[in-house]
Amino acid sequence: MTKVLGLTGGIGSGKTTVAKMFEALEVPVYNADQAAKILMQSSIDLKDKIKQLLGEDAYKQNQLNKAFISEKIFNNKVLLKQINALVHPEVAINFNLWLSKQTSAYVVKEVAILFETAAENQFDYILTVTAPEVLRIQRIIERDHTPLAKIKAVMSTQLRDSEKTAKSDFVIHNIDWDHTQKQVYDIHNTIHKEVYRH
Repeated sequence: MTKVLGLTGGIGSGKTTVAKMFEALEVPVYNADQAAKILMQSSIDLKDKIKQLLGEDAYKQNQLNKAFISEKIFNNKVLLKQINALVHPEVAINFNLWLSKQTSAYVVKEVAILFETAAENQFDYILTVTAPEVLRIQRIIERDHTPLAKIKAVMSTQLRDSEKTAKSDFVIHNIDWDHTQKQVYDIHNTIHKEVYRH
């Protein structure tokens, strides 16, 4: 039975960088956010439900209107919950289908909001990636040119690092690339040893 490592961390912590390091070790990685975007675009059933919830403008020329959707749900926790309630079950089905085809000792599921959606029971292990807030903000501005106010607003919706790390099996402090890579390698070896010991 393939084990599942849940990979999470706040915006700008470097989750995707860490996910790529696992991929370099030939560990299959499933990105829940990417899967959600693909499903919101490809599932007719899901499209209809999103249009019912947010209106026809949720799609523009049959393409997901990300700007409109993020504007709608940005400061509206009720709508955010409702859209997550539509999308998350679809992602879960998609993930289980993907997982059933994997043969490796373990896989990584990258999830931005893992604890926030009370999903911790779905994983064999949880890894939280952290970084100092100043560094996270700097990374996001350099990567996406996102305004500071928007970054702060997103951060305020996510659980504090201290709460996440307390509930995690592994924690990576992603400040220095080489050190992060070493931590990934150590986690990889730890899981392999556990899986093959049983």
